[in-house]
Amino acid sequence: YPEFRGRQEKIIEDVINRKDVLALLPTGGGKSICYQVPALMQEGVCIVVSPLIALMHDQVQQLKIRGINAVAITSGMSKREVDYTLDNAIYGQTKFLYVSPERLKNYLFLARFEKMNVSFIAVDEAHCISEWGYDFRPAYLAIGELRKIKPEVSVIALTATATKEVAIDIQKKLEFKNDNLIQDSFYRSNLVYKTFQVTNKTNHIVEYLLKNKQSGLVYCSTRKEVKSVCKRLQDEGISAEFYHGGLDFENRKIKQNDWIKDVTKVMVCTNAFGMGIDKPNVGFVLHYSIPENIEAYFQEAGRAGRNGEPAEALLFYESVDIRILEEKVLMKFPSMDEIRRVYQALGSFFQLAIGAGKDETYPIDMLAFSDHFKFDLITTFNAVKFLETGGFIHLNDNFKQPTKLQIITDKKTLYHFQVKSEKINALTQFIIRTQMGVFEELAPINELKIAKALKWSEKEVVKVLELMESYEVINYFPKTDKSTITYATERLAQNNISIPSEFLHRRKELAIKKYHSIVGFLANKECSSSYLLSYFNEENDLKCGRCNHCVSATSIQFGAKEKKRIEDFISDSLANIDEVRIVDIISNFKEIEREQIMQHLRFLIDHNIVSSDPLAQFIKKA
Repeated sequence: YPEFRGRQEKIIEDVINRKDVLALLPTGGGKSICYQVPALMQEGVCIVVSPLIALMHDQVQQLKIRGINAVAITSGMSKREVDYTLDNAIYGQTKFLYVSPERLKNYLFLARFEKMNVSFIAVDEAHCISEWGYDFRPAYLAIGELRKIKPEVSVIALTATATKEVAIDIQKKLEFKNDNLIQDSFYRSNLVYKTFQVTNKTNHIVEYLLKNKQSGLVYCSTRKEVKSVCKRLQDEGISAEFYHGGLDFENRKIKQNDWIKDVTKVMVCTNAFGMGIDKPNVGFVLHYSIPENIEAYFQEAGRAGRNGEPAEALLFYESVDIRILEEKVLMKFPSMDEIRRVYQALGSFFQLAIGAGKDETYPIDMLAFSDHFKFDLITTFNAVKFLETGGFIHLNDNFKQPTKLQIITDKKTLYHFQVKSEKINALTQFIIRTQMGVFEELAPINELKIAKALKWSEKEVVKVLELMESYEVINYFPKTDKSTITYATERLAQNNISIPSEFLHRRKELAIKKYHSIVGFLANKECSSSYLLSYFNEENDLKCGRCNHCVSATSIQFGAKEKKRIEDFISDSLANIDEVRIVDIISNFKEIEREQIMQHLRFLIDHNIVSSDPLAQFIKKA
């Protein structure tokens, strides 16, 4: 790139000069550059605190592709693997060490952190440290402990969503030596926001996608909606796939890569998808479901147009969706008794004695767990989230970690070991040939693919790998494919589980307030960009001129010529078939607004020129 964007250069200068800095940049504003560039310019390892394992995984992979030594410590790793990774951060050439906030409380990590040559600490998704943020994670408060161990080490905090109140709180919680907020405008001149109250969301999404052939995202709130919407799109001949947290690792990886490479044009997904994924040419983001708050909407919508090209964010909703959203928000707050019951049940489920289990990780199927104890699934999940917020446990929700392997002996010793066994020799040669850098760091491998290549069974591959590990030739960490719960403290007696009632009440009040803000956004009749900027305390008198509030349908030229074109299309279609779908009429005229077409169709029907079916999906001869 010939230059930095916006305030990136100023942020980087402050980091290089060891100043604490809060970087407040919109989604797509290039936050990662702001800590990656100064980290590469300085000696030592940059500690990156990040809340999502999938996000850490993606960023580590992107850095490795560029030849940069980056690793992540996640809750799915064994103690031995964590120990090994931390040793490398002290004695090896690790440049970036990604950790979850929960890891910061771990004694092993703190002891090793003290020995590390740390350049600075980067706190990603920093709004999570604020009680006034929409995704508060108390574990983030442990960053203050790191500052006590190394008071000379500076901090850069980064987020795309922070009100003035949250920005002040972030700097206070991270113990900034001096207030230092560097903020780019949240206004994205290339991105237009539109909201539509409709009677059939799926039809509107189909109409849009039949017109728009770019790459994009469709966000739904549940896995059931994701599958249903995707099937409808596929039935319409649209290049679409679906993605949610319940898919196995390989499937998720294939779907994600196909979308990134434009093999698949449209990804229908839950909000588990998109964060941190480096795909600049996203032309649109459509919302089938209303996000719970403005922050979530702004982050998701902001994944469109990261290349600076014109892009759209459209939110479709039906009147019943607002009531459904309100119920969903209220259901997020189980009673303290329900939270205690779930905690007690978890201990029984894992056969964990009171006083034991600290830092232990257990696989869990939340549905099977709920069924076993006859709990409501949604209540159970939200109780688990509050137990996480209270610092008792950590939920690693459906992240699949692939098998990883490293050769830990020198090549001469390895050769003498290889020649003792034909199978070991074949397997070792295959790994060395297909995995560059397997001597220097842990590399991902796939036992099934190796088995197919060598014409073995997968069990044979695993058996040989386990044998090689027993002789200390390799470090071998098998894949994990379940959600896990890690105990942040020893298991407590049920009566000792306590989350302050004022905290629960405050979180509920905040969630309701944010619910009213997103509903206010939907009801807003002024410029959509202006509303969003005002929410984030950015003063403006903006009229973007392109959202559906700034440009009403009647202001667009729609005369006799356009009406005649629509009528001719209908007439030509009905000459060969009995009926033509309204969705096909709309998608045929990309430059004419939907409402203008619908208005003229209603005129034709009212004047008995054409007729429609009772559900208003087809146009027929009168």
